[in-house]
Amino acid sequence: MRRYGVFILLCLITALLCIPWKSIAAAPDGDVLLTTMQSELQRAMASLAKTSPAPYYLSYAVTDSDTAAIAATNGGVILSTRVRRRQADVTMHVGTAALDNTHGQSRPSGLLSGLLPLDDDRGAIARVLWQLTNAEYERASSAFLRVKTNYAVQSPEEDKSPDFTQESPQRHIDETKLPLNFEQKAWQDRVRKVSAEFLKYPEVYTSVVTLQTGSGESYLATSEGTAIAQPSAISRLVMEAETRADDGMVLLRVESYEQPSLKDLPSEAELVAKADKMAADLQALRAAPAAEPYAGPALLSGRAAAVFFHEVLGHRLEGHRQRDEREGQTFTKKVGQLVLPPFLSVVDDPTTKELNGVKLAGSYDYDDEGMPAQRVVAVQDGVLKNFLMSRIPIAGFSHSNGHGRAQEGFIPTGRQGNLIVTSTKTVSDSELRKEFIDEIKKQGKPYGLYFEDIQGGFTLTQRAAPQAFEVIPVMVWKVYADGRPDQLVRGVNIVGTPLLSLNNIVVTGDKLETFNGICGAESGQVPVSASAPAMLFSEIEVQKGARSPDRPPILPPPGFGDTWANVNGRAAQVTEAQP
Repeated sequence: MRRYGVFILLCLITALLCIPWKSIAAAPDGDVLLTTMQSELQRAMASLAKTSPAPYYLSYAVTDSDTAAIAATNGGVILSTRVRRRQADVTMHVGTAALDNTHGQSRPSGLLSGLLPLDDDRGAIARVLWQLTNAEYERASSAFLRVKTNYAVQSPEEDKSPDFTQESPQRHIDETKLPLNFEQKAWQDRVRKVSAEFLKYPEVYTSVVTLQTGSGESYLATSEGTAIAQPSAISRLVMEAETRADDGMVLLRVESYEQPSLKDLPSEAELVAKADKMAADLQALRAAPAAEPYAGPALLSGRAAAVFFHEVLGHRLEGHRQRDEREGQTFTKKVGQLVLPPFLSVVDDPTTKELNGVKLAGSYDYDDEGMPAQRVVAVQDGVLKNFLMSRIPIAGFSHSNGHGRAQEGFIPTGRQGNLIVTSTKTVSDSELRKEFIDEIKKQGKPYGLYFEDIQGGFTLTQRAAPQAFEVIPVMVWKVYADGRPDQLVRGVNIVGTPLLSLNNIVVTGDKLETFNGICGAESGQVPVSASAPAMLFSEIEVQKGARSPDRPPILPPPGFGDTWANVNGRAAQVTEAQP
């Protein structure tokens, strides 16, 4: 299951045989952390080369971060913290590239993590790296023995690719420091004020506003000679508001903003206006009828189509899924074949920083295995061309294309960065709506569904489960063929299977829209973006959203008297809020 969407508050709180030796490029004078990593790595490899089984690859990755987090609900700050930390990830491959300890389901044996001292004390840093390396060797060597035994007795695998690619060493030293200039008190006040805006609305039962910001440097040193040092910074603000309909259905509105720095986030006035809009949407959703199951014409906004492609296509293009025999491998043997309508193309380009004035969250210069980011044409004119590759090779694709990504503490796999869908069959917004209504009439349907805004989604890619997906919209409209006004409905989830759904696209709009968010998969949570034009589908299937037996609150919220505006469907109408 791959999740794409908002930070959960709890996650936000918690977040806080040897090949010939190659010389390691020297780090800049004064960079104690990287030079210590390099010297300890070289010492470890020289010593472990005498062992059996011996490692053929070793890397140290260190994230030196300064992060802050604030959360507020009901106009009060419930979390305000700032944390400085250094995390080291020791990655080791024992055996040979053809077969090593990370083969198949033993992949987690390739990494061990720990915290490094914050001070630039060479002796203290080296001691922790030694401890982690020794422990990781014991873990990896034991795993390799199990892998060899299993490989000898189990049935042959279809994809006999090696376990690790051979790549040229990379060197990129960027000494730019991005200090976290964080005015904690000022941001506490802003987050608190935005949170307090929801108190004006008795229909909003729970709400939370969270801010996470951080900057730092990431370092990578490998036994192949790679040396990477690069700064990073990201700020993310998420607003969540929730209500419950009279029938028990939980209704959620989420808005999130990802930017390189705090100054790029919306102003307080803009955030307050967005809170008001979210509350108004929830009021409308409470009053809207629950949708019924439906299959027929549908129009997806650009943001909705972007999430749709991320879930339905993007995850199935990630390279490691093409050799994992637990995976459904929907597109593994379709290279060179038509997998989309011929007017659609799909690239994943982490080298693009901005698109149509929107900064893209999935941008990076080097991936988490030290490979340069690359623009990958995955689908061209409907034909499958490539996969998103880490250093896990697959049949026909023996090298990384710069898409090995991971959260700290996870081993990188092929992941999406900035997925961009383009079309050569486009029409204006007005023409797209006209074609939508024409399609509804042609099929003899009373209405079609327009998906305006999206919360997120997930997809199932393993063959033990149905090859299905679910995209979770929040603002969905019935569009009537007879010209009646559009009607808002609630509790609609897009469902289906990829091969059928992707080929139901008829025409697209002429403007790209972007969805920035966080995607979780085997290698942890990474920032991503997806961009697409609005799309008309000849058929999309939807199912009813989940309902709960719980009813709305009986007691009115503080400040709204003994009765409250028929909010809970049982109380009498009240005239006005009390001071």
